Amino acid sequence: MKQIHNFKGIAVVYTMAMLFLSCQDDYKRVGDEAAKKVYPRSVAENFSGTYTESLEKLGSEELGSSKVLAVISGPIRNDFDQLSFPYQTFPEGLLVEIFNEKNEKTTIEADFGVLYSKTSIVDLRGNVLIKSDDGKKLATSQLYYDRGNEWAFTQEKFTFTNPDDGTVMDGEGMDIQKDLKFLNAHKTYGLMLIKEDKEQKND
Repeated sequence: MKQIHNFKGIAVVYTMAMLFLSCQDDYKRVGDEAAKKVYPRSVAENFSGTYTESLEKLGSEELGSSKVLAVISGPIRNDFDQLSFPYQTFPEGLLVEIFNEKNEKTTIEADFGVLYSKTSIVDLRGNVLIKSDDGKKLATSQLYYDRGNEWAFTQEKFTFTNPDDGTVMDGEGMDIQKDLKFLNAHKTYGLMLIKEDKEQKND
């Protein structure tokens, strides 16, 4: 009688386990089937978008001059602005051209990008390269650019080239002004002098 009782207990535990696993499997399949694919509202090829601001306050029927703040261009733009948290994706890369008050241009290139419409944050990924008007360069694998505050930041490894003092700096994590005139490196690995290396090669 004792052995039969244990056998029944094992059978109950085994049955409960089978039911639990079965429910898990059903839940997983229902979840997979319930996941809806999100498609873009529109797709633009070889697009170019210009962001401007009016130089003076205008009336409803007045015409005035405007200043170009930035131009975003690329091969493909997927528009998901129909969602509650709208965004645009640039799956084949993009180029961002930023202009300051002196009309000096800074460019940002990347292999992939996401522009979040409500926050004006651009998420740039893969071979990100910033080039300023005076020749400075910053290369990294991922970068966020805040269009509203005209500021960029990364937590990834970077290489910063400064032709003014002939140096190349490697590091990890950085906050950067859009024109690369100010940067705050979180961690640096070393500084290499380009000018000295060129002089040594000529000797």
